Amino acid sequence: MSTDLKICTIDPELLADLKKFRFTKESVNMCMILKIEVDTQTIKKEKTFEDVSPEDIHKELPAQEPRYVVYKYTMSHEDGRISYPLIFIFINPSGCKPELQMMYAGSKHSMVNAGGFTKVFDLRCIEEITEEWLLKQLK
Repeated sequence: MSTDLKICTIDPELLADLKKFRFTKESVNMCMILKIEVDTQTIKKEKTFEDVSPEDIHKELPAQEPRYVVYKYTMSHEDGRISYPLIFIFINPSGCKPELQMMYAGSKHSMVNAGGFTKVFDLRCIEEITEEWLLKQLK
């Protein structure tokens, strides 16, 4: 029998923001960076960006701290269709404090479930977030 490990709580305001983010009619790439506030052990929204490329995202991330990234990507298909996959990326750079790594890793599953994400990826290096990497993952 499996149980969900729940280390951190998700800020109710973040859940409302995620719902709005998911159903927005904007047709540009959008990104939401999430962070765990260690003192309260709460997952909160840190920043939101519109019209942002995958390469722009890694410029906004700290080099030595984990983060969750929610990315709404405008994807053009070969047959002319356009889709907007909602992507969850867990960034866990090497060199982070072990306590932080455990908090983020232990809370990832609850965050993915709460957000209803189906495209979930883990990265160890923020520089890996590129358009080429993303397209490869989405195929």
